[in-house]
Amino acid sequence: MPLHILITGANRGIGLEMTRQAAQRGDRVIAACRHPDDAADLQKLAAEDGLQIDIIGMDVADDSAVAAAASQIASTITGALDLVVANAGQMNARGGLQDPGHTQDNIAASLMTNVAGVFFTARHFVPHLRAAASNGGTNNVAKLAVISSQMGSSTRAGISAPIYRASKAAATNLARSLSMELAADNIAVGAWHPGWVQTDMGGSEAAITPQTSAAGLLLRFDELSMQTTGVFEDYAGTPHPF
Repeated sequence: MPLHILITGANRGIGLEMTRQAAQRGDRVIAACRHPDDAADLQKLAAEDGLQIDIIGMDVADDSAVAAAASQIASTITGALDLVVANAGQMNARGGLQDPGHTQDNIAASLMTNVAGVFFTARHFVPHLRAAASNGGTNNVAKLAVISSQMGSSTRAGISAPIYRASKAAATNLARSLSMELAADNIAVGAWHPGWVQTDMGGSEAAITPQTSAAGLLLRFDELSMQTTGVFEDYAGTPHPF
């Protein structure tokens, strides 16, 4: 059964590839990004025959912008979403304490996108998920997927990119908290490490392609249930320590 899916950060990398693969399998995808007019690859994908992709502008770090997008979707596209993928993210510095990239503005941008962005997306799109679950959804369950990172695991802490690591730890913690808060609504929540992926963030030396990561992630989302809500694992289904 085709799904109605919202994917944030859909203009590039893993988000773009998840959009592509979900639409190609027959799902209707709402692809959200900050600047749709500049998202040439996403615009080209949405223009392909047979794909159901609606592009919307949404800055996940702006609470009012997320609220406006949620209202727009409810009134003009669909009132129910089977799956929301909180994928938008930023890494503004890779070094340790003395990395000059750790400016006040960069830190604020990373935390607002990677942490507050997950929170705002969940807050304003839970009504859409609740509607899908109450209408039958996929086995009467709607789903919220948070794209985190193994770099957010406190068990696997490292010295590089401490702000990014902290933001992903917080995103994973949010997913776990939301899994408990939303259980009564039959909304399952999980956090996923997408792998070390060949994207602008991961670099050309990364281990896997966006195609491999996206395919694995979509399978994980399909498998998510109320029995596994609160999970933290990678794109291949391997559990990650918190």
